[in-house]
Amino acid sequence: MKTGTKIITLDNGYHLWTNTQGEGDIHLLALHGGPGGNHEYWEDTAAQLKKQGLNVQVTMYDQLGSLYSDQPDYSDPEIAKKYLTYEYFLDEVDEVREKLGLDNFYLIGQSWGGLLVQEYAVKYGQHLKGAIISSMVDEIDDYVKNVNALREKTLPKEAVDFMKECEAKNDYSNPKYQEYVQVMNENYIDRKQPSKLYHLKDIGGDAVYNAFQGDNEFVITGKLKDWHFRDQLKNIKVPTLVTFGEHESMPLATGKKMAELIPNAKFVTTPNGGHHHMVDNPDVYYKHLADFIRECEQA
Repeated sequence: MKTGTKIITLDNGYHLWTNTQGEGDIHLLALHGGPGGNHEYWEDTAAQLKKQGLNVQVTMYDQLGSLYSDQPDYSDPEIAKKYLTYEYFLDEVDEVREKLGLDNFYLIGQSWGGLLVQEYAVKYGQHLKGAIISSMVDEIDDYVKNVNALREKTLPKEAVDFMKECEAKNDYSNPKYQEYVQVMNENYIDRKQPSKLYHLKDIGGDAVYNAFQGDNEFVITGKLKDWHFRDQLKNIKVPTLVTFGEHESMPLATGKKMAELIPNAKFVTTPNGGHHHMVDNPDVYYKHLADFIRECEQA
């Protein structure tokens, strides 16, 4: 596949930004989180795998409503109803795969992208050589319980009480509330500071994020609060890597459980890594990924 940026036109008429880096016969498609996040933490994936002695052609893309891709008018109820669904984003992955000519490839997804990897491996697993679930649980209730425990552990009681008051009043824009959210971000999401993922200006994606997640990583008020996939893990038939940061927002115990329930899976952690552990500690993160791909290729 030709490297560089390619704009693809979906069957629905919207356009998605895609970018391919690296060379070789091994293909990896990378899904970002959020939802409403973007591709940026995958930009050096091909180079990082090359450092590990592995030639991989890596393709990343911004999902609909994210960064360089088209931004639908989600304020239109009909558009929101059609495109702010799990089904849409899952089928979008396969349409991107088809339009880029990918098959027998590896699929990696971070956070929300890891949710899509799980669902894709069940619905479209015939196209996969391997799956990598990065920092995503199969049971959202485990995440909610864990992230609340982390907040109690990290912040003083008065701060937690204040945050709960703001959440009860839907006052998420309160500056003090956002200060506490940032403390949590720096401990469990972006441990490497200043984060490479921060921007001078808001870059969009909020409509998608708010619909599924809510206001921030530590409160789920959107559709994700009802996501449960544990009973489907047995249907993931491809080799699977489950990778979490050692100091992140997702519970490691759930990651280990997932690796036990998926028929051919292994669980690894990245020391000193938060939710974006591919940025926090890339040497270890990408060694795990390279080792996994080598094992699959040799098998």
